[in-house]
Amino acid sequence: MIALKSSEIEEQKMESIPYKGKPQKAVNVGIRWLSKGDVDATGAAGYGLRLFTIGPDGDIPIHSHFYVQTMYIVSGRFECYGFDPETDKVTQTAVVGPGDAVFVPSNEPHGMRNLSSTEEATFLCCICNVYEKGCEKSA
Repeated sequence: MIALKSSEIEEQKMESIPYKGKPQKAVNVGIRWLSKGDVDATGAAGYGLRLFTIGPDGDIPIHSHFYVQTMYIVSGRFECYGFDPETDKVTQTAVVGPGDAVFVPSNEPHGMRNLSSTEEATFLCCICNVYEKGCEKSA
């Protein structure tokens, strides 16, 4: 067992995230890796739990990835977006707050933004690499 204080884990700033081979600018986004499991030679985790801190007016732009993820909102309010993978047009929106969860299937384009212009917002993000056996059906 390893017990950690999340405040003592180094926060990594996310400057951009790739989508369709092009970097998309992220705004006021920090990530702390709370745990990683089944890490391969490239450093990719088969499982991971991350704590995201999104600053005021922060934004995670449109992106997609092979792993499935579930986000649990800890503080603040977010507007989440689902996009059509062909046109990149918004097809779904949801406003979520503390205690809410958002599930994103593998390869589904999505993004989100902090609705506050004065307060940071946080969420836990559990990921499971779909290349790893047994993770494909995780929620």
